[in-house]
Amino acid sequence: MGRKMFGKKMASTLLAALTAIGFLAGCSGNGGKDAATGTSGNGGSSAGAAKEAVTLKVEVFERGNSPAGMSVTNNYLTKFVQDHFGKPNNINVEYVPVPRSEEVEKLNVLMASGGDVPDIVFTYDQNVFYRYAQQGGLTDLTELLDQQGTNLKKFLGEDTLAYGKFEGKQFAIPAKRANLGKYASAIRQDWLDKLGLPVPKTTEELYNTLKAFKEKDPGGTGGKVIPLGMTIAPAQIDPLVWSFIQPTTDEQKFTLTQRLGSNDYPILLPGFKDALQFMNKLYNEGLMSKDFGLDKDKKQLYQDVSNGKVGFLSEDDTNLYDDGNKISSTLEQNVPGANLKPVDVYTNSEGKHAKPRYAPNGMYIMIPKSSERAAEAIKYLDWMAIPDNLFHMQNGVEGENYTLNENGVPVAPANVTEETKNRLYNSGDMAIISNGQQLGSDDKNREATVQAMSPKYQDKARESLKISNSDTFPPVLLSKPIEAQTKYGTTLQDKYFEIIVKTTMVKPDKFESTYESMMKDYMASGGQAILDERTALYKESK
Repeated sequence: MGRKMFGKKMASTLLAALTAIGFLAGCSGNGGKDAATGTSGNGGSSAGAAKEAVTLKVEVFERGNSPAGMSVTNNYLTKFVQDHFGKPNNINVEYVPVPRSEEVEKLNVLMASGGDVPDIVFTYDQNVFYRYAQQGGLTDLTELLDQQGTNLKKFLGEDTLAYGKFEGKQFAIPAKRANLGKYASAIRQDWLDKLGLPVPKTTEELYNTLKAFKEKDPGGTGGKVIPLGMTIAPAQIDPLVWSFIQPTTDEQKFTLTQRLGSNDYPILLPGFKDALQFMNKLYNEGLMSKDFGLDKDKKQLYQDVSNGKVGFLSEDDTNLYDDGNKISSTLEQNVPGANLKPVDVYTNSEGKHAKPRYAPNGMYIMIPKSSERAAEAIKYLDWMAIPDNLFHMQNGVEGENYTLNENGVPVAPANVTEETKNRLYNSGDMAIISNGQQLGSDDKNREATVQAMSPKYQDKARESLKISNSDTFPPVLLSKPIEAQTKYGTTLQDKYFEIIVKTTMVKPDKFESTYESMMKDYMASGGQAILDERTALYKESK
């Protein structure tokens, strides 16, 4: 699946569309599968006893990237599924394309269509999943999963399955993430060498190093040096901000954290203000990117790094060494001898390099209540969870798409043809039970990521993955949706980043008043409502 994206925006029409979901339970009647008997409430046959072929409709992302002669509904993997799952089970698997960039909007339309909705749908948005479940629009999969999902349950594990529960019932099958690490940092080792400086190991040492980069300009930029590369994207903001958060109780984490969109935000946690004050200090001393608040897509940052201006930055785990981004390779072409080295620097009050990690789940796979093929849907997902089947969907044909190295990790042959590569062009969108390549262990999963990169950068990518998985903490798991987060999340997410930008850029003597006024506005715009609701839910859970 695609790399991490900044600020997934919830559709502006979400609330209006979701309120229409209430009819789903009404129009479905007893149309969902009876998990106890494996039969359809409207008289359809069970998956195992079907006398006539039935059709199972499965959502698939349309990214507009299909090779010539292929489509997301007709390619190597769709044929593999039909031949190895569909035919043996007398099931016609039909794929329903949904544009990736409009997944929530299109899903709302499909769900509101009743009979036209696919039997398997999915979303990355937890609030969307919760809303569908709350409105009665989803099939309860608890018993069906126990009866027909043996391989699926073993593959996912209880920690991942927990993210698909609503009020104690299994309403979604969460995809399993292969790698939970998010962020790593990197520094210009050649600059350190030129100045005779060691690699900084703490935030204080980093500050002193940034000052030396500014004052001595070891890259010879002619005064254009950017000691700390910064944007308003989470990959740059989060490692710094979260490192200032103080040790908190479970109650503080639950009540004071605010989930806006798909990320947890520490805006009310102790230490958040200290992080902003540190950024204000860096900015006013000319130690970080001047126009970071305008750089949401990181294009300016990537350009500055590639042109040799940036001394230190944080980024999504291996992005700096990824062949697709070509950041390090372009830097080395532009600046011979440049060396961007992975480091773990930001430290909290306990001396740890604290940073958030992903939840163990990726997307939420759901079966609408109106579906008559819930049993077939679980059977399909369970078939996919059989190790050999998932491995083939992710890696293709041995000897053509891959060979196994000494550690049992698949590696693409040097002479692999474009046609062979195209077999797996949408593998991530077909193998929906997994976010990332699953090889049976965390080490192998990470090594698979490394092996997909240029040999020149594999050691650095491996180190970045290690850093991104060190001293991490998970997002807060909620048992049900926070209505105020759904209602105010998009607005408050914008305000959160506005607070960071404005408090960073003001003169030091204006920091306090700016912070106070902006926090007051944030709380009045929905922050207080979220705090109240999360506090009530915490008390209820106890």
